Amino acid sequence: MPKCSVLIIEDEKNIQAFMGKVLKRHDYRVFCADTGAQGLEMIRSQCPDIILLDLGLPDMNGDDLISEVRTWTSTPIIVISARTAEREKVLALDLGADDYITKPFGTSELLARMRASLRHSNRLRTDSTFYIRPYRHDGMTLDFARRLLKVNGEEIHLTPIEYKIVAYLAQNSGKVITYASILSNVWGPYADDDNKILRVNMANIRRKIEDDPAQPKYIFTEVGVGYRMAEDEEE
Repeated sequence: MPKCSVLIIEDEKNIQAFMGKVLKRHDYRVFCADTGAQGLEMIRSQCPDIILLDLGLPDMNGDDLISEVRTWTSTPIIVISARTAEREKVLALDLGADDYITKPFGTSELLARMRASLRHSNRLRTDSTFYIRPYRHDGMTLDFARRLLKVNGEEIHLTPIEYKIVAYLAQNSGKVITYASILSNVWGPYADDDNKILRVNMANIRRKIEDDPAQPKYIFTEVGVGYRMAEDEEE
């Protein structure tokens, strides 16, 4: 049985064929669309489990497609684009994309990011105990119910703001979360668009949880875009 269905919305046939071949080899059921309009039609008719989207489509901007899709479904969307500008990444993520990969990309990275997005999506849909089950990764455990963070068995004392940041990232582990999304979630929807306060708190968090804050293994910086928590280990 195929694991799940993937819709590739990509007008470059060689890239579309390459991704399709890789995904089929890993037991995904693959659909392909060459244009945004065709992609929207297939999303409605096929209800794919995940969407891989190129932004530079011949008939519409991929950002507009993300906005349209997010009005009626939370299906994970991973942008795969040659656009590398930070503002392009931030815009796509803020509009509702779950992740952003720049071309060229490795197949292992693509598959890993798909697994992370699908896992997060399935938790939101079916696992009501997700926020109770602790987050675990490489010696770190975050018990949401007890608001208790441990690294290698040692309890780490966080301020309330630091805890909210770490918990939000852990709940979205494996995904890139923009600065704006963190600011809104932690400080409220009317928070100033000031990344400085976030950077200060992140520096304090890393000093507490990382062996080497300069080379983190739990919370990674996506330069100019936001932060990404190491993926929650499967039970």
